[in-house]
Amino acid sequence: MLFFPGPLASVDSQVLGDHPYAHLIDTLKDGSIKFFNPRKLGDPRYDKLPLSVRILLEEAIRNCDGFYTKEEDVQNILDWQQQQGKVEVPFSPARVLLQDFTGIPAMVDLAAMRDAVAKHGVDPNLVNPKCHTDLIVDHSLQIDYSKCAIQNAPNPGGGDSSNPNQHPSRSTPARPPSRGGSHCGGQRGSCSKTACSDPPTSSGRPVSVQQIENTPLLCPFHLQPVSEVEMALKNQEMELQRNKERLHFFKWCSKAFKNVNVVPPDVGAVHQVNLEYLSRVVHVSDGLIYPDSVVGTDSHTTMINGLGVLGWGVGGIESEAVMLGQPVSLTLPQVVGCKLVGSINPLATSIDIVLGITKHLRQAGISGKFVEFFGPGVSQLSAPDRTTIANMCPEYNATISFFPVDPITLKHFRKTNFTEEKLQLLEAYMKAVNLFRSYEESLEDPQFSEVITINLSSMVPHVSGPKRAQDRVAVSSMKEDFQSCLNEKVGFKGFHISKEKQDIQVPFLHCGQEYQLAHGSVVIAAVISCTNNCNPSVMLTAGLMAKKAVEAGLVVKPYIQTSLAPGSGMVTHYLNASGVLPYFNQLGFEVIGYGCATCVGNTAPLPEAVVDAIKKGDLVACGVLSGNRHFEGRLCDCVRANYLASPPLVVAYAIAGTVGIDFEKEPLGLTSEGKEVYLRDIWPSREEVQNTEEDTVISSIFKDLRRRMEKGNTFWNKIECPDSVVFPWDHKSTYIRSPPFFSKLSKDIPAPQSIENAHALLFLGDKVTTDHISPAGSIARVSAAAKYLQSKRLTPREFNSYGARRGNDAVMTRGTFASIKLHNRFIGKPGPKTLHIPSTQTLDVFEAADRYQRDGTPLIILAGKDYGSGNSRDWVAKGPYLLGVRAVIAESFEKLHKNQLVGMGIMPLQFLSGQNADTLELSGKERFSVTLPESLSPRLQLTVKTSKGTSFCVTALFESEMDVMIFQHGGLLRYVARTVVKNSLRPGPDATEFAP
Repeated sequence: MLFFPGPLASVDSQVLGDHPYAHLIDTLKDGSIKFFNPRKLGDPRYDKLPLSVRILLEEAIRNCDGFYTKEEDVQNILDWQQQQGKVEVPFSPARVLLQDFTGIPAMVDLAAMRDAVAKHGVDPNLVNPKCHTDLIVDHSLQIDYSKCAIQNAPNPGGGDSSNPNQHPSRSTPARPPSRGGSHCGGQRGSCSKTACSDPPTSSGRPVSVQQIENTPLLCPFHLQPVSEVEMALKNQEMELQRNKERLHFFKWCSKAFKNVNVVPPDVGAVHQVNLEYLSRVVHVSDGLIYPDSVVGTDSHTTMINGLGVLGWGVGGIESEAVMLGQPVSLTLPQVVGCKLVGSINPLATSIDIVLGITKHLRQAGISGKFVEFFGPGVSQLSAPDRTTIANMCPEYNATISFFPVDPITLKHFRKTNFTEEKLQLLEAYMKAVNLFRSYEESLEDPQFSEVITINLSSMVPHVSGPKRAQDRVAVSSMKEDFQSCLNEKVGFKGFHISKEKQDIQVPFLHCGQEYQLAHGSVVIAAVISCTNNCNPSVMLTAGLMAKKAVEAGLVVKPYIQTSLAPGSGMVTHYLNASGVLPYFNQLGFEVIGYGCATCVGNTAPLPEAVVDAIKKGDLVACGVLSGNRHFEGRLCDCVRANYLASPPLVVAYAIAGTVGIDFEKEPLGLTSEGKEVYLRDIWPSREEVQNTEEDTVISSIFKDLRRRMEKGNTFWNKIECPDSVVFPWDHKSTYIRSPPFFSKLSKDIPAPQSIENAHALLFLGDKVTTDHISPAGSIARVSAAAKYLQSKRLTPREFNSYGARRGNDAVMTRGTFASIKLHNRFIGKPGPKTLHIPSTQTLDVFEAADRYQRDGTPLIILAGKDYGSGNSRDWVAKGPYLLGVRAVIAESFEKLHKNQLVGMGIMPLQFLSGQNADTLELSGKERFSVTLPESLSPRLQLTVKTSKGTSFCVTALFESEMDVMIFQHGGLLRYVARTVVKNSLRPGPDATEFAP
């Protein structure tokens, strides 16, 4: 039996000669390049397969080893028309993509696994990724410095900044006061006070110049504003200092583990780097060529499908398995053909096309399916358009949204870092295996499970919100829709504001001037260019519109927290090259750094006067961002309404200062001569945008990214780390800690453990998201995690975020179910609390779970529909596991999260159709028992017995024998560790590989 380490990337003649599909080997370039050619099967079914399925077939053929991938799997994929949705097939991607929030727990687990196998006398060097892994450090950026909303005295070392003995080297130097009588704030509403006068605090008391000089950061509206370059550098400096421990660990990983490439901070967002630098379309390794493919620890990994690269998001647990050589197991997917027809409306941006397609596909009910685009309309979409569309497939629950390689794709790569020789090889290979598409001939269209036709000409500008991405609102109806949200009862859209309070206006002072806030007032406006809006045309539209707005004399009110977060240096490059960046700056949208910030909750506090006004009037204040996530309260606790919008609309709503505006009938503002300026007056034409894009988005942009990738940064390059096989854990560290997942690891598989007399830790409703389960934003000062960090003598300024501390299980376990928006039916109001049933006390979720564990009481969770929707992150399963949760009983699960639960040894149990906690009259206060048979099987039906004497049936959502095996081991990590220990005893070169 042969065992290939991940995707077969060697053309060793002995190996290929023994390969069951050696007869399919073909050659290119006079025989110097070899590849497996499925067309040599001579089976007419191949040319009718969707192109995404053809990639699955090629991978199965190439990696057919008789164990993980069998000839039966190859035949099942080839017989896709009959087997779709019925059988499980393996998939071994060419590479794994990690971002640091989800990547750090994966690497921490591997480091801990080395410790675990070493305790069994096994060489820890055997624990290494078998699949190439890229880890991009991009999620640690926080907005400490922006033009109008600055954290008070940001201090990466924490503690009292006035104490010279506490981290003096890490304090941020104060900016000197400006000289003369210059006004602060520039064109964003200059304050009447000079820079050297005593500016008022939020409480109205004057602050002396001496006090200001002792403050690490000065308000830019009273002193000289920080320049765009300096502001970005300062944010980056804060990021590097704040996350020094994590970066030290990443640096060790890059040296200790084979097959790991770490992309340091300040290069770009993970999705941008993947698109611009890491994507290959095809791999050529040791003379063998095969399609590029990837799985990533982020739901937005799917962007890469816009370039014809097959890829999707998985949890950190699944990614670790792939890293260690185990394939992903997936149900042979149904493939929905999305036929695009019609012409794009000139005023519609890519985000409008994205959200229009998202709405159509969400309504089509395509959860868990592949989507593949075809039809004449595809040719109108540029490669950036396609990646923007592919990014949104998690929002309609498809696995991927795939655009096959075609002439548009090749045109895109000619602008990037692909040489002409590589392009010729790419095209020759893709055509040889029939993976190249032309939309001119409909006879080439594959057969699909079903076809959905979308007319591009029907797309009009939309935003999404105020709480969910799927709630789209036509811009023309925005004013009316927001008013209806105020009237509606509290729910997915409503805020239930009484009629008499809907017209309230609250005055407040900011920088010496009086302003007013009302319902719908915009207080956060963030232009973000990653994921949805990485498309250069969208960013250039916003920039050209900013230029026209400034030229017309329009301004953004200075209290609005504005920011510009490019996905990479490429974006800054083309904004600067096109001449629009200075106009962004003049409106307050200055570059704050490179990485994820606003979307993941890393937003600086709003000015206190703004917060006080919002609270005083109980206002529904608004945030507008061109990102991809905007759950209620995620951007800022006091900002209840948040809208996803295209970058130009973010700028438009920031200028307007409110979402309650009809752009067709109401002006954005007035010129200096008093002339009304409407949105249509400053919106650039499609031709203007395209011409600017052609002139600026050129190969030099991608060369600049490559330079940044290879050069790194000075801070990263100077980090020293130990040259050791196992990581030297620092027990004082609050960032990196060895997790307890391998405690009491036995060599043999334990028998299935039934659940006896469990209590329900939580009683939840529908749409519980991963943000509810494991928040990624800031750590609240009154939370269980905060109490732990304070016990380690850390100040609130040192808390950082949950995302940054995912390498510390003590923090993350306490942060599980710590969302302020968690709706627990035991409590009856939002908050991270639950009922400790034996004592009837209301406690933090962690404190209640800790009591149950001390008493030896197993736990379950009761939930409604769509449990676990949202971003992929492994702590949504690891956290409940460490809280002592043995099973989650829900009406339905988000597929990725269900897999994560299985991967941690937690049973996902589904109520039978038509049943839920209410129909079964469960109060949640019963005790629950689930008896497991000695032999488990996929989709097993189990009986749950309650202490009331009632019982009901549930389905254990084990989808495959592999799921069953992983669960029996107590989770994927323990399965992998046992396999390494077991296989280390086998003699021969295959000792480190996985085998039964």
